[in-house]
Amino acid sequence: MTATERVIPHLVRSRELLAALHEPNLRVVDVRWRIGEPAAGKTMYTAGHIPGAVFADLDRDLAGTPGDLGRHPLPSPEAFGALMDRLGIGDDTRVVAYDDQSGAIAARLWFLLRYFGHETCAVLDGGIQTFVGAGHTLDAAAPPSSRNPPRFHAVPRPELVVDKAAVETCVRTGGSLLLDARAAERFRGAVEPIDARAGHIPTAVNAPFAGNLEDGRFLAPEALHARYAALGAFAKDTTVYCGSGVTACHDLLALALAGNTTAKLYVGSWSEWSRDPSAAIALGE
Repeated sequence: MTATERVIPHLVRSRELLAALHEPNLRVVDVRWRIGEPAAGKTMYTAGHIPGAVFADLDRDLAGTPGDLGRHPLPSPEAFGALMDRLGIGDDTRVVAYDDQSGAIAARLWFLLRYFGHETCAVLDGGIQTFVGAGHTLDAAAPPSSRNPPRFHAVPRPELVVDKAAVETCVRTGGSLLLDARAAERFRGAVEPIDARAGHIPTAVNAPFAGNLEDGRFLAPEALHARYAALGAFAKDTTVYCGSGVTACHDLLALALAGNTTAKLYVGSWSEWSRDPSAAIALGE
């Protein structure tokens, strides 16, 4: 099977997922999460999840140790590979990630799999709500462990990420488009509930991830293309950031749906930038 044949769509609907749940090469991953509530995701998973789903925690599994590089740095290849092995995900496994926040967290797993060389991941459009809303039943049982779990070989793709130095160059030269996926009030600096300083990176353009959605689901690819074309994402190299490199992945998923699969993630995002007192900030629109 060629790499092209292995690629699956970036989004799946609940009916498509239901029809595929019996497939042995599919792994569904529940990544529900609540900021400031470290046990909430696992509690929700234990209470009821899509049948056969396994659980991954954003803070513990889908990020490295927080610190100078931000609140959600990338996990190491070794750590991510071990996680995939534990979840029963191998190099050829088809993966569907879901949450209950319209893909805001699930897109992080979608991005990590792409970053580590795996192109067979999709996000459940509309999240677990659409699965339940369609009349499908949740399950409280943990799936059985495989006796011979497939192996995952994590091979980073550095071209999909940038660091703070690269963003500083972008700000200085204006050669790339910098998109901020946070809500407009945080972009303007009107509020800052989490990070060290309020505002945004100079030259950045606001592209709140919520603008990718209508009624909790992604806009059609044509509408997403129009949105990001108007922001200049098809005219320049594009980098996306948010608070800590999580919801920026939602914009990256939307860009992929719109036809731009080369946009990059500034992993440290505002949580890294704002803690550096020498880093310039901008306020307002």
